[in-house]
Amino acid sequence: MPKPLKLPGLTEFVVLVALLSSITALSIDGMLPALPDIGRELGVSDDNQPQLILSVLFLGLALGQLLIGPLSDSMGRKPLIYAGLGLFSTGCLLSMFATDFNTMLAGRLLQGLGAASPRIITMALVRDCYRGREMARIMSLTQLIFIMVPMLAPALGQGVMWLAGWRAIFASFLILAMAVVLWFGLRMPETLPPDKRTHLTWRDQIQAIRSVMSHRQTLGYTIMTGFVFAAFLGYLNSSQQILQQQYALGAQFPLYFALLSLVLGLAGYLNAKLVLKHGMKKLVTLSIILVSSMALLYLAYTLFYQGKPPLWSFLLYAAITFLGIGILFGNLNALAMEPLDTHAGMGASIIGSLSTFISIPLGTSVGLLYNGTVLPLVTGFLVFGLLAYFTMRLTERTEEQQ
Repeated sequence: MPKPLKLPGLTEFVVLVALLSSITALSIDGMLPALPDIGRELGVSDDNQPQLILSVLFLGLALGQLLIGPLSDSMGRKPLIYAGLGLFSTGCLLSMFATDFNTMLAGRLLQGLGAASPRIITMALVRDCYRGREMARIMSLTQLIFIMVPMLAPALGQGVMWLAGWRAIFASFLILAMAVVLWFGLRMPETLPPDKRTHLTWRDQIQAIRSVMSHRQTLGYTIMTGFVFAAFLGYLNSSQQILQQQYALGAQFPLYFALLSLVLGLAGYLNAKLVLKHGMKKLVTLSIILVSSMALLYLAYTLFYQGKPPLWSFLLYAAITFLGIGILFGNLNALAMEPLDTHAGMGASIIGSLSTFISIPLGTSVGLLYNGTVLPLVTGFLVFGLLAYFTMRLTERTEEQQ
């Protein structure tokens, strides 16, 4: 009879999983204040082009997730964490010493490929150890820390940049990765026992893919996740230009970014309290209606100001929207993973990769359409919110017919 897993305590488990997940978010948000300086030093002429430093990392994430899930189902969770963070560290070094923009993007691609490992395997870890609403609660608590860490990232990035230049930001990512992987190695057991691992053959992998894709709930909520994240990616890509340049916040940009990120963290905490009472699907429905309706109302308001509404109104709109986004993030992955009794690693891989592939072109296009106004961003939230809503309705209707 197999021995029960000796997991860290709940608080340590949540913090460790959240920090592993936060490596991705930190490597995104920590770069925001440095984008103009990197563009100037590496000879970029288009003001919107430095946004690719963010988008290319997401491309690496999407590609890496295609491999990480199947490999972790076959080899176990821990070896893939070590390999992924090693690749991430290599990308940090390449970007740190980049002398041209293409080398910078190559390093960011490697960082994304490596960061796919903790992004996917943390989902599988939670699925290995928890079920149902308790799983959603753990993911929501994880989301709280996941947001709180990168909430400070722009301020940390700006502070490091002031002290030692933008290249030192990548050194800080490298140090964090080494510290987290050491903690993980010492405290987290292997959560996938040998008797539950799959064989890494083409036939087995195709069978696993078919098994995951046969769950309409998994597929539907994965697509919905892609649309929701596309809207948020549009914000990430253009937030520095909107807040720091359009609204002339300058060095105060990290403070305002942190305040809006705090709303996401509070939404995760609120969701952890509400989900046990109301369930995931009800909260997802209410949240996507909130996001879409707010975008429609604020778009009309924004048109009245030719796309340049007062700062207070933009912050209020963003805060209400992020409340809904935070609750969505806390539940959509859990809903997509819920039917997967087997092939959790493959499931996490497909969910993460497909949703990211959906979000990259859509969210990047919103950022590249930035024209000195908030119109592209708000329009993106409206269009992608409606697409997510109709995807949810179609998924629920299909489930009722089964």
